Amino acid sequence: MSDSILTTTKKVLGLAESYTAFDTDVIMHLNSALSVLDQIGVGPTGGVYVTDTTRTWASMGLPPEQLALTKSYIFLRVKALFDPPPTSFAIEAMNEQIKQFEWRLNVMREGAVEP
Repeated sequence: MSDSILTTTKKVLGLAESYTAFDTDVIMHLNSALSVLDQIGVGPTGGVYVTDTTRTWASMGLPPEQLALTKSYIFLRVKALFDPPPTSFAIEAMNEQIKQFEWRLNVMREGAVEP
């Protein structure tokens, strides 16, 4: 399995790694989600920026349990922007899950900060 942020996000969106027609769109939404994480203090100082398939999940510098939640959060954020669900109920459910992940990631970050 690839450790590339772009490649794994494309896979979750149902796009083949070799299909690059939507890479610009996916990268734009990926960087939006990564910027939100940077603003709440998740990840390295200065954040992570994706330009191609070379940026990996390891560059986030997170412990495994926080990285797993971060991946799910980013995938949901990108899907909500790139390929939103067709119904308002599904959109609301996705938005609630995104909010919950943001809260949990913030709690994890606060727990890791020295008092």
